[in-house]
Amino acid sequence: MKKGLDVLRDKQLNKSIIFTKEERKKYGLQGLLPYAVVSQKQLMIRFMEMLRRQPSDIDRYIILSSLQERNESLFYRTVLDNIKEILPIIYTPTVGEACRKFSHIAREPKGFFITPDDKGNISRILDNWPEKDIRVIVITDGQRILGLGDLGANGMGIPIGKLVLYSACAGIPPKHCLPIVLDVGTNNKELLDDILYLGYPHKRIDGKLYLDLVEEFVLAVQKKYPNALIQFEDFLTPNAYALLNKYRNRVLCFNDDIQGTAAVALAGVYASTRITELPYTCLRILFLGAGSAATGIADLMVAAFIDERLSREEAVAHLWFADINGLVVKSRTDLMEHNKPYAHEHKAMGLVEAIDAIKPHILIGATGAPGTFTKDVIEHMTTINKRPVIFALSNPTSKAECTAEQAYTWSKGKAVFVSGSPFSSFHFNGFSFRPGQGNNAYVFPGIGLGAIICGARYIPDEFFLAAARTLAQLVTQQDINEGSLYPSLEDIRKISLEIALSICRKAWSLKLATKKRPENIRKVITKFMYNP
Repeated sequence: MKKGLDVLRDKQLNKSIIFTKEERKKYGLQGLLPYAVVSQKQLMIRFMEMLRRQPSDIDRYIILSSLQERNESLFYRTVLDNIKEILPIIYTPTVGEACRKFSHIAREPKGFFITPDDKGNISRILDNWPEKDIRVIVITDGQRILGLGDLGANGMGIPIGKLVLYSACAGIPPKHCLPIVLDVGTNNKELLDDILYLGYPHKRIDGKLYLDLVEEFVLAVQKKYPNALIQFEDFLTPNAYALLNKYRNRVLCFNDDIQGTAAVALAGVYASTRITELPYTCLRILFLGAGSAATGIADLMVAAFIDERLSREEAVAHLWFADINGLVVKSRTDLMEHNKPYAHEHKAMGLVEAIDAIKPHILIGATGAPGTFTKDVIEHMTTINKRPVIFALSNPTSKAECTAEQAYTWSKGKAVFVSGSPFSSFHFNGFSFRPGQGNNAYVFPGIGLGAIICGARYIPDEFFLAAARTLAQLVTQQDINEGSLYPSLEDIRKISLEIALSICRKAWSLKLATKKRPENIRKVITKFMYNP
């Protein structure tokens, strides 16, 4: 049994001045702590006061990261009890700045790094990770971090942040979580020229070398952590699709940018029908941006249309794309494979002209290009719709296609607005709008939790469809009245539990679960969930 300073230096054991007099005697802490004994709530209040005194969100990020490394229970209790305030700090938008500055602000070592130098030894070096029962791995290669591009090893902030959300939002114990960067180099010259850069200081490997390294990693995980879910995060679109298609039916894995984003967006679209009073099967949807996020949303929407008894051809006819080169049409010669199913027989045109021609009910932005939903775009959407639905999903906030204020002002209060990063409530003509945030945190923690509980063999599209429908059903009438297409983040644990239940039930109905169905699924999940 650890004693004395070893206890205080162990983030899983350390409770600081919360230790009782009896515990201090038992663990040899007498004299190592001041006299006072306080409650966890008191210590959390003290910490939050200090956090709010910090001059910037990046300073708050650093303070929270430090707390996570020295007092895990207090960190997660603080996150949970202040989720709306802290989520934008530990994840979007602040995590973007944290990734850009990762090599300059990194203190305690966090996460696991795999480089080309480790080829042939990945299984062996995984033994260096102290925890052996890993249930969730979030891995990135840092090539497309949010809308910020290639950040190489600095992308470690993303797996760390995602796994915090797994533990805080869905109660997966932190000891079961492993953040990994596949550090295969970077093509970002600014990073390569930075003497403080902590990553593999070479240009990116690609092709067979890259794919072989990923394959070795996946096989090593199956050997070392056979119960682990692998979440691919922030890979460049071609690699994201290549890896998802290669492994989705082989191992327990998914790509959150493609599939998690899709489930959150579809949930918002379902909820929007309660405002627009248009049935889902009648919707026409136009995407601006044709990368992995946008096409992932479209792919799940096709599955949802088919589930409503439309043919695949009929489903695809509801979905249109535009990108930097205009409307995605069959005559174009610059399309990637994942775009081609959505290329229609139509003349080429720009976004505003496409809005007038297609008359979409919903406009979804996933461009990473700020300001692309101009006043002209919003006004044209408002002209053809009584309640235009606008999704500006690009992260971080600086990359949003438009702001909440712009959407509401330019539409004269008619827009139903969703963003990827948080926006404050906005008052217009005597009405207070609460913009919904299409945050993946609504779904991926619950999907992961459900997959772990039932022992899913792999994760099919049906899981994401189930998650989207469950999330949409949790949107209250009060949310709708405030113009929000998502429930309050304060209910995130309840939301994750309900999504996990839906995933378990779907897995058993599809015969994809390896674990026997218990009499009381809810009780089993609740008992598993980490309580800090």
